[in-house]
Amino acid sequence: MLTGPGVGPLGHNGPVSTQIETAQADRPTDELREEYAQLVEAVREARTAYYVQDAPTLSDAEYDRLYRRLEELEGLRPELVANDSPTQEVGGEVSAAFAPVKHLEKMYSLEDVFSIDELRAWLARAEASVANLHGAPPAQWLTELKIDGLAVNLLYRHGKLVRAATRGDGTTGEDVTHNVQTIKTIPAELTGDQIPEEIEIRGEIFISTQDFERVNAERVAEGKPPFANPRNSAAGSLRQKDPAETAKRPLSMYVHGIGAVSGLQITRQSEVYDHMAAWGLPVSPYSQVLDSVDQVLEFIERYGDQRHSLTHGIDGIVIKIDDRATQRQLGHTSRTPRWAVAYKYPPEEVNTKLLDIAVGVGRTGRVTPYGVMEPVTVAGSTVSMATLHNQDVVKAKGVLIGDTVVLRKAGDVIPEIVGPVVALRDGTEREFVMPTHCPSCGTPLAPAKEGDVDIRCPNSRSCPDQLRQRVFHAAGRGAFDIEALGEEAAKALTDPDGATAPPLTSEAQLFDLTPEELADVMIVRPKRGRGAADGETELVPYFWTKPTAKKPSVPSANTSRLFDQLEKAKEQPLWRVLVALSIRHVGPTAARSLATAFGSMERIRTATEEELAATDGVGPTIARAVIEWFAEDWHREIVDAWAAAGVRMEDEVDDSVPKVLEGLTVVVTGTLENYSRDSAKEAILLRGGKASGSVSKKTDYLVAGASAGSKLDKAESLGVPVLDEEAFGRLLTQGPEGLAG
Repeated sequence: MLTGPGVGPLGHNGPVSTQIETAQADRPTDELREEYAQLVEAVREARTAYYVQDAPTLSDAEYDRLYRRLEELEGLRPELVANDSPTQEVGGEVSAAFAPVKHLEKMYSLEDVFSIDELRAWLARAEASVANLHGAPPAQWLTELKIDGLAVNLLYRHGKLVRAATRGDGTTGEDVTHNVQTIKTIPAELTGDQIPEEIEIRGEIFISTQDFERVNAERVAEGKPPFANPRNSAAGSLRQKDPAETAKRPLSMYVHGIGAVSGLQITRQSEVYDHMAAWGLPVSPYSQVLDSVDQVLEFIERYGDQRHSLTHGIDGIVIKIDDRATQRQLGHTSRTPRWAVAYKYPPEEVNTKLLDIAVGVGRTGRVTPYGVMEPVTVAGSTVSMATLHNQDVVKAKGVLIGDTVVLRKAGDVIPEIVGPVVALRDGTEREFVMPTHCPSCGTPLAPAKEGDVDIRCPNSRSCPDQLRQRVFHAAGRGAFDIEALGEEAAKALTDPDGATAPPLTSEAQLFDLTPEELADVMIVRPKRGRGAADGETELVPYFWTKPTAKKPSVPSANTSRLFDQLEKAKEQPLWRVLVALSIRHVGPTAARSLATAFGSMERIRTATEEELAATDGVGPTIARAVIEWFAEDWHREIVDAWAAAGVRMEDEVDDSVPKVLEGLTVVVTGTLENYSRDSAKEAILLRGGKASGSVSKKTDYLVAGASAGSKLDKAESLGVPVLDEEAFGRLLTQGPEGLAG
């Protein structure tokens, strides 16, 4: 992700202030010089590790923090700045392993901004500069994705590829011609019309996210250290001394600009892209010419939402003035063009210490390793744990307990350990060994079936961790929606280590609970008040108030809310009850299909496997899971107990609503004002339609609300009709006829 000095997400979500505190500004010059020298050395070492060795030791966020502090000191004390300062150079160096190549035209870095306010300010300055140019047209912005790859320069003469080089220091790069020639998407000869006599084509070589994971797994299996991220995987693959080795790696390229050119007149940057595509070069499909700052910001927001559904990694958005004459008049600084900028998304990858690898037991008995790490802030939250999925994933990632690891957290996505920073190992690291017995109940672990990579605890009924997770799941938003029954409450209800026997030994008892049964339920919490030592804990009532000399213990307000919500949960529709049962593979989509097709729990539990599998959206795997679940006596006891407690087991059929969507498939995406996602799906199903979660050629309509993302793009590319909320309302009341005219 480092593509030049200062490139890489910030270690925080806003710009570094250029205002140094007075105390810092007044420090002795020798102290500033010492800090400056240390920063220069640290930045140089980080750049060498990143660009030359393809083995970064700092996260992009940490690198950028150091680099921007270096810029601050140089702004404070210009006399410190030397000609060879990292801030005066284009990022990258030339490795001695490859012959040096001088570019015909210098390859520059991009100026980076890290907040919308910084971007607005840059765009305003650029517009003001364009307005001061004689005869220059108003600025239009060529806006595109900033690929997380390795910058490469392709030289074509008379349409034939004669040389390929890395960017290097911007003036001189590394000759990687033979390696680049093994990449299938890069043509050896250009085709079409208006091919220039000589042209430098600039672009990014990358490896897809999916291929990155496969390549790393193969390296670990061969006893080699894994790559830290997809960018370094691509760089390491391209820099193989033997081109035959490069040919084995799944490298791709998107081109996004030109350097020196002769024999071709071009007026707009976007015109360059049209020419390159016509010549057979791989041009990214994700670029647009936009007329306003607001449109640029909308582009940034849209791909910020979609960035993890793309085939390759991105770390920002590049915005360029489209007019080539304006570009020439604005010119360059020593390292960046004045007509282009890169907006960088907030950091989603950081480095931290992997203290341990523990295992957790899920609601279906799956035993999952997870990393326990030194707490670190990433993507706006503090993270101390991250999933590792299963023992094969731990092995494939090549992580050892004690490693410094790359941690990724994308928005609300579960934090994930990407891989180790191998260069920082000191020999104290150790391998993870999967336990042979359940950490919750002590039962021997085993695969659910022969060849299954997941290890499970077979003690489904009595394992405390499985019960706790099932209770928590049953209370979730997609099931009974009992907000007062969170994970901590579920633990309190099922924990066998409490002061007394837990109130729940089966989820069958959930709706039979009474407030009195919860009076003795205790939970361990940090001790508070005067005299409490650090780390000291105490047992306190969870569902009742703590008694004092003046007041006896009574049910808390949260407890009253819990029982109110339990009563309300009994009226939830059948599909939510099905989700609450924790049947393997039966999520909201399959549950809706089963509830719609069969109408009652009794009909579902007595249906044959063939009948279940024939249900739209179910199929043989889910059908088999339903049959196997109801084959267990204690599972049927749960259903019977809930039914006896008054939980709805049959949906009311509303024949008054006409089936105007019979045979139609509708997808809802984005935020609607008058419908939640669930209520929109219910409205579609009630009218005989199919509420799908993905767009395909079989989709009849896409309903797009605010912040619609990749589903909207796909629908438009497939020609699927797109409806706003008002049109959706007409579709529900009148069917397709309501959309005519």
